[in-house]
Amino acid sequence: MTMKPCALALLAAFALGGCAAQKPAQPQAAAVPAAQTAQKTDLLQRELAYGVYELVENPHNHAIYVATAQSFKEAQGGVIYKLDPKTLNTLGESHTDLKNFGAAQDAEGKTLFVTNSLDGGITAIDTANGKVKGRLLFSERNEKGFPYGAREILWRDGLLYVGGVGDPAVIWVVDAETLKLKTRIKNAGKWVTGLHFSPTTNRLYAANGGGEILVINPRTNRIEKRWKPLGEKEALLLNMAEDPATGRLFVTDNSKAKTTLVLDIRTGHLIKQLDTGDSLAVKFNAKRNELYLTQRESGKLLSLDATTYALKQSWDLKPNPNSLLVSADGQTLYVTVKQPFNKDHSTKGLDRIVRISL
Repeated sequence: MTMKPCALALLAAFALGGCAAQKPAQPQAAAVPAAQTAQKTDLLQRELAYGVYELVENPHNHAIYVATAQSFKEAQGGVIYKLDPKTLNTLGESHTDLKNFGAAQDAEGKTLFVTNSLDGGITAIDTANGKVKGRLLFSERNEKGFPYGAREILWRDGLLYVGGVGDPAVIWVVDAETLKLKTRIKNAGKWVTGLHFSPTTNRLYAANGGGEILVINPRTNRIEKRWKPLGEKEALLLNMAEDPATGRLFVTDNSKAKTTLVLDIRTGHLIKQLDTGDSLAVKFNAKRNELYLTQRESGKLLSLDATTYALKQSWDLKPNPNSLLVSADGQTLYVTVKQPFNKDHSTKGLDRIVRISL
């Protein structure tokens, strides 16, 4: 698959924390205990594939699903891996003709939804048999003629919300059963990067590359508020997490402001700006009152006390820790670790999955 440099650059900046073209897939290594760290030894890691991106946990069939794009040069399409959540061993594989990046699932865990960022679309996969159930490709194109990158995908009450990386950006609202486009939320700023639905306010939140958080009413699909928590300071806001008990919204920026913001989810008031450095993925764990952050540049995973924001623990996960997943019981953390780019857009090895017992 031939990639234009600008398309690669787009994904490198916004496709779930980074993207690199890779070499052909190699035989998978078995899961082995990771090297002991100074902080914790309850680590299991596995070299899985090239182009590893988001993960979801399916509590109904006790599996972890991993969206991968595979090689951008030699391999057509991608693979969805079904892993054992305890051993990280492969339980199944679904080979797809398009490359997979973001991931979400319905409430029953019957359907896995992935974004096909390079092609500007989404695919639905039956978790019972691994077969593709349907697909929707969006019509938006940028000034170069490339599709808007479909980055994040969020399922809520039978609808899919998909963020489009374009300028001006868009959020597509799709019927999750039929994969029919219901409407577009337009005027979403520059590059919709992150999506979050809040049970506290019953609102959809969208982060963008212009330093904004958009507050959207899902009943009307209208943007009700536009927050700019750092004012005119340059910011590229990415991922979000919420503590529903306190009404705090956590927002990361790993490239411009290089920080984690703590906002009042009702007003947008900036409660605190955490001095965490580059922050990419963020997850809140209510069971342990902890906040987790990946730092792509420094190669670290951080665990913070969610009340005091004090550093509780850090893990060295070089070279580039990326996406995060917290298990439903709050006792296990999964991390994807990506390899850096070479000048020819290849990478230095397979991306990893890391399992941490908390």
